[in-house]
Amino acid sequence: MGDATVGTWVINSTAPPDIANDRRNVLSMDATGSLSFVHVPLGYTSNYTVEMAKSGLGKSSVTFSLKVFDVIQNVALNEPSGSAREGAARFTLQYSMQRGVVEQQTWFFGATEIQANSHYSVEGSSLVIDRPNRSDTGRYTVLLKNPFSLVTSGVNVTVRYGPDEPVLETRPARPFYLEGDSLSVSCTADGFPPPTAEWVFGTQTTVVAYPGVLHLPRVQTSNGGLYVCTLLNAETGVKSQNNLTLNIYARPAGHSTCSVHSVNDVDLQYHCQWPGGTPPARLSFPALNATRNGVGNLSTILPASHDLDGKTVTCMADHPVELSNCSITAGTYFAFLQFIKPTTCCPPTDFSSRTTTTSFSGAPRMFLPVVTTTVDPDGKIVVTIDCLSVASPPALVLWSKGSEDIAGTAPHQISGDTAQLQIRDYIVSNFLLQNYTCTCRNPLGSQRREIQLEGPSISHSGLFTNHNGTIVTLTWEVPPTSIVTGFDVQMKGPNSQSRNLSGTQKRGSSAGFHTIQQKPGRARSADIFFLDPKLTYGFRVIPKARTTAGQPSVVQTAGPGEGLSGSAIAGLAAGIPCGLLLLVLLGGLIYMCVYLRRNKSRQTRYPKPRAVEKAVTAPAELTPHPLLTGGLSSPDSNRLRQVVFLMQHVGVECCFFGRFTVFHLACFLPQTSSERSVALPAFVPAPPVRTATIV
Repeated sequence: MGDATVGTWVINSTAPPDIANDRRNVLSMDATGSLSFVHVPLGYTSNYTVEMAKSGLGKSSVTFSLKVFDVIQNVALNEPSGSAREGAARFTLQYSMQRGVVEQQTWFFGATEIQANSHYSVEGSSLVIDRPNRSDTGRYTVLLKNPFSLVTSGVNVTVRYGPDEPVLETRPARPFYLEGDSLSVSCTADGFPPPTAEWVFGTQTTVVAYPGVLHLPRVQTSNGGLYVCTLLNAETGVKSQNNLTLNIYARPAGHSTCSVHSVNDVDLQYHCQWPGGTPPARLSFPALNATRNGVGNLSTILPASHDLDGKTVTCMADHPVELSNCSITAGTYFAFLQFIKPTTCCPPTDFSSRTTTTSFSGAPRMFLPVVTTTVDPDGKIVVTIDCLSVASPPALVLWSKGSEDIAGTAPHQISGDTAQLQIRDYIVSNFLLQNYTCTCRNPLGSQRREIQLEGPSISHSGLFTNHNGTIVTLTWEVPPTSIVTGFDVQMKGPNSQSRNLSGTQKRGSSAGFHTIQQKPGRARSADIFFLDPKLTYGFRVIPKARTTAGQPSVVQTAGPGEGLSGSAIAGLAAGIPCGLLLLVLLGGLIYMCVYLRRNKSRQTRYPKPRAVEKAVTAPAELTPHPLLTGGLSSPDSNRLRQVVFLMQHVGVECCFFGRFTVFHLACFLPQTSSERSVALPAFVPAPPVRTATIV
């Protein structure tokens, strides 16, 4: 009871003990000094001391403790109003009870008893957690007991934390995406409660709930860039941020293309481009300049030299979506030619076209000018000359007439690419006065050709008849430089009505030729119908330049013929006996040769004592394969002649073949010695050696 005196008495005294007034209801003493407690309340728990004293002697004392207990009831463990937050200074758990005396308290975290340390401490009825963290989240329990009762109480504690640094992921995961792809971006981090995500792209802000997934359907290149994600814990107020760059690419259009051009007719400009795309493709010419590159478009200018003639230069085009390259050779040109035109060079076949690839390299190559003729609305004859030389870079064409350069003034007109010259006049003879010259030139060299224009003429004609003999097809060709604007198709035959191709009827006379059809300058065939197969007809073609007519073609005959004359019959009568006599003499000569050969084989033969030398003669000089005979006057046929010329220039033989209105170009490599431009080495066999033994 502390230092307060609660009662005194004197031994063997008749006076009653002296008890404090506020203690008399609980304490009592008898004559021997015994102390009694009655109806002891909880407040009497304390240490008590009994002292005894006698005059002339010292004091004697004894101390005892009194503990008063009550049954523990209605214990509650409460979390303070401020929730636990990671990083705070401290967090306190305190229990309360309605009544009872606690003799011992024990704290547990989960099933583990908490020991006092730097992180946990017990202060009275409280458990103090210093600097709580997320690992302190769990269930806390307090155990209270005394000799008369044992009570436990618990509470779940959640420590608020985070968010940590966000983790950004794309699905599907790729280093870049193409236009039209769909993807999603997630933004996640540890934290409680789960944080909300805020996405910022440019000026756009989007708030999404946990787990912070941003969906991007069918993206465009404009959707590429920096995306910033901010996570917010609404209870702790903590923010965390991270960013991600999305690469959205678009493939450049088409493929990379290369070209080479002439600059001032002195230098070569190599050009490579692959336009479009996000990002633009990076281009380079490693063989020309390993350090220089361009974006989407690259040009390099070099002085023309023999080292560049025929040299293949490759442009490397690098784009994240695709790698591409193209090559260009200065002086190399690839031409794909396909024609269907009439001719009579080779026998007909069953296919209609052949695709030929021709490659040339170096300066401008040999070429054949192409001449075409038309009539303009004013009635003037328009002669067009095309000088197309296979060259890369494209050749610049210079034109001259006689010794004078052509400036492009009337009556001459030069095209923008200088490869075409047009001449206009009413009179055909004005075209034939002087020669025209075209010179094709690029920085690697030049080629020159002269063109002598000719009046209207026919170089070749032919005739085909159907199996009934009622329809014929008349074909013709004109020289390459002939001026022709139209054709008159004429027929000679018995008095009859003939229907031409246009359906009109004309009555003719057997006395001479009469015009049955008129064809434009581009025509190369005419069909004549409704002929009598039992009669004989003659056909010819007259070329015309407006009103000026040229020499007729060779007359082509259709029908059974006109019969034999008297002189022809007499010749046959004399020739038949002579023929029989010749056969008899030939038979006798053959018999004599066989007889003499048999007699010679019966003679005794002796081996020759030495080798017989055999003379070896060099093969005769080989002649090149002849070019196609007969001129071609239409634009397409003249181009065919030019192809044939160029094919033979590189050692490839060509010819035309076909029938009616469908004809073909066939080209092949020479196979026999007569078709090679260089004679093969002569093979000289070893001389034979004969030996014999004479007995």
